[in-house]
Amino acid sequence: MNLSYSVGDRKENVQKNRELFFHALAIRLDRLAIPMQVHGNVVRRVTVSGSYPACDGLITDVPEIYLCVSIADCVPVFIVDIQQRVVAAIHAGWRGTSSLIVQRAVEKMIGELRCKQDHMVAYIGPSAGACCYAVGDEVGGRFSKEFIREEGTKIFVDLKAANVAQLVEAGMSRDAIDVSLHCTIEDSHLFHSYRREKERSGRMMGVIGLKAEVIR
Repeated sequence: MNLSYSVGDRKENVQKNRELFFHALAIRLDRLAIPMQVHGNVVRRVTVSGSYPACDGLITDVPEIYLCVSIADCVPVFIVDIQQRVVAAIHAGWRGTSSLIVQRAVEKMIGELRCKQDHMVAYIGPSAGACCYAVGDEVGGRFSKEFIREEGTKIFVDLKAANVAQLVEAGMSRDAIDVSLHCTIEDSHLFHSYRREKERSGRMMGVIGLKAEVIR
């Protein structure tokens, strides 16, 4: 079930996997909006489907546009303003997290689409957990000590907690943030993991969108 065209898999296999995945969600493939992730902190507002270069996050208030992120250890973050009907999908690896991409997404939702933190809920999906995400000194040095665990000579970063903190710093309630307990590195029977499988790793997708409102 690899869903990425960029990891050496056969195009027809990836296409079939995407058809299976999105059909199960009743989402048409021509309604997807996909950032061409570069491990940065750029978030774009979109109104049509398609591929969006040089960004790692998308926001929209347009129904039936489904925002996707591709993941295999990095943190997928999904945000909804339930009153303004605005959604965001964010790919936050260590680079994006350390450069505050999630906080930037919330600020963009507020600044461009009149969202309010009190109306937002968020979900942080399966990703590399603090149990397994070992990093070097250079990466570890980019994070506050509250997100670091040292075990002998090893340094582990809690990317999920760092992104939760950004959402709270941006004004969201902690009670409005749900966090997956799954670690993509550890749970090999469920998830692809670049850390575990290196170049042989596939990619998963997370998706969020607004259904068209039914007018009665």
